[in-house]
Amino acid sequence: MSALVEVLEVEVSAKAQRRRFTAEYKRKVLQEADGCTKTGELAALLRREGLYSSHVMTWRRQRERGELAGLAPKKRGPKARPVDERDREIADLKRQLARAEARLEKAEIIIEVQKKLGRLLGVEMPPDPREPKSSTGKS
Repeated sequence: MSALVEVLEVEVSAKAQRRRFTAEYKRKVLQEADGCTKTGELAALLRREGLYSSHVMTWRRQRERGELAGLAPKKRGPKARPVDERDREIADLKRQLARAEARLEKAEIIIEVQKKLGRLLGVEMPPDPREPKSSTGKS
């Protein structure tokens, strides 16, 4: 006797996601919850909708405070800061300064190599106007 076994594939998401409730859904549930007068009606509503009593308590508090926006899903995480145009300009100037300093460093290395090559070949180089003049007369 061989038994026929049916295998059901269950699809499970890799990462759990928080449930988000629309403002309309919250209003509908609160209206139904306010209409529950008999014992066990509210519990049945919560089981049917898959909610916790804390959801209803929180939504009622928000409604009492007049927070209509509080009934909408809230965005999580840090608040976005508006970008200041001066900060952007400062960052751009810092990048330009770093590039200019890198080019200057390369140019100074090239000049030193040219001086050394000139000394090796015996070519007289003109004095560098940026360097202070020495008291001995030789450079």
